[in-house]
Amino acid sequence: MRISPVITQVTARSTGPLALVLVVATAACTAPSHTTGATPASPAVSAPSQNHSQGVRPPAAAVAMESAYEQVIKRVLPSIVQITTGTGLGSGVVFDTHGHIVTNAHVVGDAREFQVTLATGGQARSATLVGTFAAGDLAVIKVADDHGLAPAAFGDSANLRVGQMVLAMGNPLGFSGTVTQGIVSALGRTVSGQDDDGAPGATIADAIQTSAAINRGNSGGALVDLSGRVVGIPTLAATDPKLGAANGIGFAIPSATASDIANQLIRQGKVVNTHRAALGVRVGTAIGDDGEPIGVAVGAITPGGGAAKAGIRPGDVILSVNGSPTPTTTALAQVLATLSPGKQVKVEYLGETGERTVTVTLSELPGGS
Repeated sequence: MRISPVITQVTARSTGPLALVLVVATAACTAPSHTTGATPASPAVSAPSQNHSQGVRPPAAAVAMESAYEQVIKRVLPSIVQITTGTGLGSGVVFDTHGHIVTNAHVVGDAREFQVTLATGGQARSATLVGTFAAGDLAVIKVADDHGLAPAAFGDSANLRVGQMVLAMGNPLGFSGTVTQGIVSALGRTVSGQDDDGAPGATIADAIQTSAAINRGNSGGALVDLSGRVVGIPTLAATDPKLGAANGIGFAIPSATASDIANQLIRQGKVVNTHRAALGVRVGTAIGDDGEPIGVAVGAITPGGGAAKAGIRPGDVILSVNGSPTPTTTALAQVLATLSPGKQVKVEYLGETGERTVTVTLSELPGGS
């Protein structure tokens, strides 16, 4: 039998101490405040290694790679922070010299005030919420005391290549300033998260898949290339429903998307251009007589929206969009994430008189605040 992976958010709320093996395997996503058998600590950032034990000289290529890793970590790690709320913790990246920090919306949750600690140590600093874009799982907070903050350099994620080496930096399981290494495994993924209660989470379009280990607490941190530029924001990790965490399958929001949304939140206080398509409906998953999902039930219609103009009404069940089946709300969100506002698509739905197909002009998904 084929088992489909579940994509889970990798920061959540902590309810108490857990053994490390259980923390990784469960579906929750925030690092606990403390873990069994080890004490999180801030790492020291060292200079490139000059000596090797026992007089054995490694290959020149290996020495060069090691030095490249060390230089990137030394350059970027001071820009990585730990964000603590009243119920959990996650990671963030210093975005500018004014104290703005970009992170995931699910890291901040419903909180409006935070404590921020640099990966390199020091006293915690108070921060407040600037704005969130829940649909894309992005948020910006602002530190009151911006003295000494070092903004990260953001690269162009459009230039990424499959096979390119990357480092993931964050605070997995509460271990501040942790760095893991991997490659860009795939590009252009469309993935959706899942909340602790099983409810659908955000949908990430054009996500970067990476083999760099992404564990709880990494959310909102940095995926960095070997030039020391942030190319993505680690956000989601795959979990097998029966076997637990699927190691080496993680996903990051492209830096181009993160930078665009962060700049809008900082300048406007909200997202004014999401670049994401919408039908103009509020929906829920419809369940058939056999207990299986059959489509997306329309609960409400946006007046003047594409669905309303096409004749779709509350109570109708959307079966497909643009030729792609939509058995669940997650499936619908993933289809829409690949489409652009203004595009005309065929929508198949089940109404009072049976199945119908109409043409809908997609509107723009509203932004957050």
